[in-house]
Amino acid sequence: MPEKPGVQGDGEPKQLILGKYELGRLLGYGATAKVYLARNLNTGQSFAIKCFSKHRISKTSLSTHVFRELNVRRLRHPNIIRLHEILASRSKIYFILDLVKGGDLFARLLRTGRLPDDLCRRYFRQLISAVGYSHSRGVFHRDLKLENLLLDENGDLKISDFGLSAVASQIQSDGLFHTLCGTPAYVAPEILAKKGYHPAGVDIWASGVILFVLAVGYLPFNDTNLMAMYRKIYRGEYRLPKWVSPELRHLIGRLLDTNPGSRITVEEIVAHPWFRKLGFEEEKLAPPEEYYYCKVSKAEAVEAEDRWLNAFDIIGFSSGADLSGIFGVRVERERFVSDEGQETVLRLAEVAGRREGLVVSRKGERGRAGVALREHNGNLVVGVEIYRLSGELILVEVERGGAPVGRERFGLAGQFWREKLPVRSS
Repeated sequence: MPEKPGVQGDGEPKQLILGKYELGRLLGYGATAKVYLARNLNTGQSFAIKCFSKHRISKTSLSTHVFRELNVRRLRHPNIIRLHEILASRSKIYFILDLVKGGDLFARLLRTGRLPDDLCRRYFRQLISAVGYSHSRGVFHRDLKLENLLLDENGDLKISDFGLSAVASQIQSDGLFHTLCGTPAYVAPEILAKKGYHPAGVDIWASGVILFVLAVGYLPFNDTNLMAMYRKIYRGEYRLPKWVSPELRHLIGRLLDTNPGSRITVEEIVAHPWFRKLGFEEEKLAPPEEYYYCKVSKAEAVEAEDRWLNAFDIIGFSSGADLSGIFGVRVERERFVSDEGQETVLRLAEVAGRREGLVVSRKGERGRAGVALREHNGNLVVGVEIYRLSGELILVEVERGGAPVGRERFGLAGQFWREKLPVRSS
């Protein structure tokens, strides 16, 4: 469906996206997309909308970049930019993202120089919390840098731009990644070696570069000659000022270990004395299990509460609006209509999940609800969403995750659901 023009209070035309968002001013642009300010017409909440041209995606290698950005959709963490939904018109694809107003850490350092130790620790804790969480969900950023670390109105860090990210299912038969990627000053030495690498270690190395810059105000590896800089990275040649504390010096050394096999892990970072030292806010790391559940804003809850599917929702379910084909990958998903009650279907999924020894979590109420069945490390096995069509009918959407456990038991073949439910149509 094309974008529709509207009328502002002063009589000037405004652009509406699928009747749901009012497009505002341009916030920025890059090689792949433009980012606009937008407002949800139902809730009044502000968002950032990243706009891609379908023509450019289908004709160029941008399809890979855009598909990788979809990896963030499975992540729900307070220090990661949230992808709320994806919309499509005949010519454009829209990513509806958190609006972050505080700029990026790179701009902050340009203004102020190196950060005080406590503030440096606060940002690094938030970074590692988000990195550890995303790794547990099988998502690896692979382009962590100061420009991709944004600050919200509360001064909290948000990781953005997953355009170079990868997921665990993309690992090749040798257990390694081989794609060359990243920003030169942050690239890990094992990528330069071109022998394959573990993506988790690449993110840890880049986190070490970020910590170095936050603490001392300049990059550990820098040279006007790119090859000379790569030689420094490969050899791990950097210098810390004498005033850097022994604890911080030790942590940076473990982060910037050129041997990925002995490089520090997320678990070891969290246990490190410098990391655990009380900061100026005496903040504590949240329990990891809290990050496996999505916090829904009050505005979102109001919008979703007891709402039936409208015309725009149904259009979004159509095959023409399925964006996965554009990226060369089909999401494994099945939809069917049933006259069983919402609660019956949800309980059926929960019982099946517990029988398989999976972690079961429910979200939403009445108008739109769902059940997620996950492995204990957080990897999704099967997700079930229920949408109300009318007073008697519901639409059941079953989506297969990347985890293998139990998929064939109650996955997408349809047999399990057809045995248990009076399915009306597929």
